[in-house]
Amino acid sequence: MRKQPLLIMLACFVAGILFCDFLYIPYKQVFVLLVLFLVLFVFSFFKFAFLAKPRNYFLGISFFLLGIFSHSFNSKPYVFEKFEGKQKVIFELNKKLNSNKKYKRYEVKTSVLQRKFSGFQMIINIPKEGKNLDFEHYYSTEIYINKVDSPENDFQFNYAKYLARKGIFYQGFANSEILESPKSEISFPEKIKQKRIVVLNNIDDSKLPTNEKAFLKGIILADRTEMSSEMVSDFSKSGLIHFLAISGTHLAIIFWLILYFLQQFFSAKYKRIPVLISLILIWCFTIFIDYGSSVLRSCIMITAYYGFVLLQRKPDLLHAMAIAGFLILIIDSQQLFDVGFQLSFIAVFGIFWLNEPILKYLPKPKNTFQNFMVNVVSVSFSAQIVTFPLVVFYFHQYSFLSIVANLIIVPFSELIIIFSLLITVLFALKIEWFWLDFLYEKIVNFLLKSIHFFASQDWFFIKNIPMNLLEVIVLFWAIFLLKNVLLKKNGVLVRFLGILFLFVLVRISSDLYQFRRSETIFVKNFNQKIIIQKEGENAVFWISKEMELEKAKSFVINPYINSRRVKKAEIKYFSGDFDAVEIEGKFIR
Repeated sequence: MRKQPLLIMLACFVAGILFCDFLYIPYKQVFVLLVLFLVLFVFSFFKFAFLAKPRNYFLGISFFLLGIFSHSFNSKPYVFEKFEGKQKVIFELNKKLNSNKKYKRYEVKTSVLQRKFSGFQMIINIPKEGKNLDFEHYYSTEIYINKVDSPENDFQFNYAKYLARKGIFYQGFANSEILESPKSEISFPEKIKQKRIVVLNNIDDSKLPTNEKAFLKGIILADRTEMSSEMVSDFSKSGLIHFLAISGTHLAIIFWLILYFLQQFFSAKYKRIPVLISLILIWCFTIFIDYGSSVLRSCIMITAYYGFVLLQRKPDLLHAMAIAGFLILIIDSQQLFDVGFQLSFIAVFGIFWLNEPILKYLPKPKNTFQNFMVNVVSVSFSAQIVTFPLVVFYFHQYSFLSIVANLIIVPFSELIIIFSLLITVLFALKIEWFWLDFLYEKIVNFLLKSIHFFASQDWFFIKNIPMNLLEVIVLFWAIFLLKNVLLKKNGVLVRFLGILFLFVLVRISSDLYQFRRSETIFVKNFNQKIIIQKEGENAVFWISKEMELEKAKSFVINPYINSRRVKKAEIKYFSGDFDAVEIEGKFIR
């Protein structure tokens, strides 16, 4: 790790972002820190005798301060406008979001005519049967604009904070007629986004079945907006949710396919030209699918890695990861708090850290195919082990079949991705062949059924797993030591077992702390009330008879169980209105 100065500087930079996010720093003081950063950064390169010891720390401190400045710049205080009643607005499409059962959801740039309040981002909900938005028109309608408020309880997902990190603070419901007018001029980025919508519409107009259409749009064009909840649930429960996002695997396959094709036309003397062209083409692909977070991260990592090849330097995975991290976080430090960002970078580090040690325990390959399969196993194990703490911390569920599912599906995924890319290109050109649709339908249908099989094995799927941040840190400490355990270095096994014992102690302490808590709380959920009565490790959830049980479980019941480590939960129903509910013959207000 001492040979990874870029990674150490990135760690200091990240620490500065976390410090600034936790402790608010006035804007004027941030510029003082910026000056201090410049001073320390310059002094870190001088070799004066009196600076011999401290100069080693100057560079780290300077990047810590740079992290504070960067995050402060991306977290400017927002001045809220108060809206009462319906507002007449004009808006234009920025991004299409996932739909729900009732509404199509869009991220739009809005102006309120009555208030002359313009240029702010908001989420707009349009009924499923309503107008489909595009980038070629302006739209106007009357809507109620609401500020997205934070939840009152710590165990609920803070949707307001999630949106605020994207610069969005309002949402509205467009139930009135939406009028449209064509834009007099469409920018080049909007033309690209509109072309993507055209391709998506071509897929919708194809003869492929509904699930296959949704899968194709998700795996190539990063559009999961119309994907059924059942399909998403299957991918999630089987541990293959990453397969639906355009990630490093997808982009690497596309890159290597282009590179392999181009290498057939260039001699070894011009070996850098195919690499350069391949990088340009995957950046074009990234721009075309609207800079999705996961694909942008992957594209930057691949570019940084093969940048060493173009510069005739030995490629270094951690250097590429550090450069990608700096580029992403300097542009938008809020990306650090994105779950996908954290999982992707942790997975890359895990592959670097554990892949070689795990390979020592696998059979030695005798040919190219065996080498491929052995590396699939080692890479999958490495990524699964290292991401396990974060997956459980954020999602509180895990399928122990996910490792097996990844080993079976990932090799198959290369064929699926290449085939999906070919189908998408043909649809973009408005070419559709029945026999090709038929073949694609059968392959994808087989894949979806296989994933559903893994997801349906409830014996291996554990949900409502409590995990707090301290437990995550201790687990990462153990995983860090695991490399030397696998390499059988002296004395490491005892330390590793000691860290696992420490994890058990932390977990037992966390359980005992929560078991001693008793409380009765009222929770608002979609304008309905849930009453929670907790005694020790048991909890009773009182919900309205009109409330959808699955919504209550997703947004309140399961988060509470995970947060308070409830062992036994019971759901009961009350009658009454929102202000006065009847529970066991008594009215509670």
